[in-house]
Amino acid sequence: MSTILSRIQNAQQKSQVLIDALPWMREFSGARVVIKYGGNAMTSQELKHAFVEDVLFLHHAGLKPIVVHGGGPQINTMLHKMGIESKFSGGLRVTDDDTMNVVRMVLTGQVQRELVSLLNTHGPYAVGLSGEDAGLLQARRRQVSVAGKPINIGHVGDVTRVDPRAIEDLLESHRIPVISTVATDVDEPAEVLNVNADSAAAALAIAVRAKKFVMLTDVEGLYLNWPDKSTLVATINTDDAAALLPSLDSGMAPKIEAAIRAVDEGVERAHIIDGRITHSMLLEIFTNEGIGTLVSRDAASIADRVAEVVGSHAQNAGAQPRTPANTNSANSEKEE
Repeated sequence: MSTILSRIQNAQQKSQVLIDALPWMREFSGARVVIKYGGNAMTSQELKHAFVEDVLFLHHAGLKPIVVHGGGPQINTMLHKMGIESKFSGGLRVTDDDTMNVVRMVLTGQVQRELVSLLNTHGPYAVGLSGEDAGLLQARRRQVSVAGKPINIGHVGDVTRVDPRAIEDLLESHRIPVISTVATDVDEPAEVLNVNADSAAAALAIAVRAKKFVMLTDVEGLYLNWPDKSTLVATINTDDAAALLPSLDSGMAPKIEAAIRAVDEGVERAHIIDGRITHSMLLEIFTNEGIGTLVSRDAASIADRVAEVVGSHAQNAGAQPRTPANTNSANSEKEE
């Protein structure tokens, strides 16, 4: 094949990609998309840059991306460097004053600044916000009990209120908000709390009336029954997803809970996608096939399959202790 013909063929292939994306660009023009940024996409340099390119593409394609991030691996690294022991009670991290100072410093001063800087190397696009800025996120300390006894896990909370006005101002100015998940304590306003990034992102998606809520993770999507990879679910409705929750481990369960809450409270679609795949967001949003798992109200029911899986897990739980080896461990991811 001649060089000229090869160039023409390559150009035609590229033009076809753009044409295929056109209906989706038309549908989502002006739509708000909340993106929970996490997993390997936060630690791999290649994936960081691909993520930034995806966010900027969404911005220039007429969508309004809002990025929400955690930073579990970075927090662990900094705690280790500072010689602060990670303490756990009932499987939950105890966040004392020293640990909370590190969380605050890493999320807002390190992870967020790096992402904002990467976005702004292409132009004055991104503005960083902490959940404590302008009362954006407010939370109440989480009450936890182990064996019926209350335990104090410190500065850990659940979002109770979102004031989206600061985000609205940035979107009106054609900026990209980048939000770290630290919240003001509603009962002690001078204190701050660390909140789960998945649930905080869901609360934000609801508050800003997002059309899409996307969570990047380190697995292909939701598996009904790991390790059977044929059970990867492309779509699931909120009722079936809620029924499946007892079979999920502590990595995937918060994501499914966040997806259910967002969709039940007005977000049209929630997506759980593999952040290890470069440009996974564009594949999900702008192609017919998509990737990962879509959670919606109107997906076809798979209730029979879910009931079978949940029943099987209940029997296994009765026969042996619940451990990562006998849970849906492929859906596991460190909380961020």
